Amino acid sequence: MLKIKNLQASINKKLILKGLNLNIKEGELHAIMGPNGSGKSTLANVLSGKSGYEISGELKFQGENLKEISVEERARKGIFLAFQYPLEIPGVNTNNFLKTSLNSVRKAKGEKELDALAFLKLVKEKSSELGIDEKILSRQLNVGFSGGEKKKNEILQMKILNPNFSILDETDSGLDIDALKIIAQGVNTSRDKKKSFLVITHYQRLLDYIKPDFVHVLSEGRIVKTGCSELAQELEKTGYQKLN
Repeated sequence: MLKIKNLQASINKKLILKGLNLNIKEGELHAIMGPNGSGKSTLANVLSGKSGYEISGELKFQGENLKEISVEERARKGIFLAFQYPLEIPGVNTNNFLKTSLNSVRKAKGEKELDALAFLKLVKEKSSELGIDEKILSRQLNVGFSGGEKKKNEILQMKILNPNFSILDETDSGLDIDALKIIAQGVNTSRDKKKSFLVITHYQRLLDYIKPDFVHVLSEGRIVKTGCSELAQELEKTGYQKLN
């Protein structure tokens, strides 16, 4: 699904990713761990198409050159990013945002757009799975939401949009154990043989609930070690210094 070869990325003339290689197949969940400043969020930004980066190397999604695809088109093709710090958007109703986003994706796929009744049924089902109070969906997007509510809302978007490839950029940061379990459940119930995930995290605790197929350690812009879920447990004990 995703093929990255010798990816280099810089911003403001500062080189951050320095020859990163990564392959993610359909149905796989990969976790990336690493210290602050290693390039984890830069990788997420580059994959989602955030502007401002100069990039080189091979970056393909489902066989297409991702570098030539706009942010909007990436979303329509099934790439989803759950932000580390979800934005507050005053004046935009959460339900309207979700409905517009979903129907934009459905239209791009040649599918019939959902009417208000069908959408409300879907959002009620998905919000119930995540323990989200439906009242917050009538509020402005993320405005006045707690940190946990913002993160749950990101996963709700993922559940509703049903993307092929989801990037979770430190979605677990700042969550209490109950919210963490709900986020993990949202991911686990979305996994199947066609969908792939890239989970970026500092800590092993999220991976207690989401079992990755592969764990990669990112350090100074490169993947320096790859292993199975036990690698995350090793890092929890030893830290990152021994890997440099």
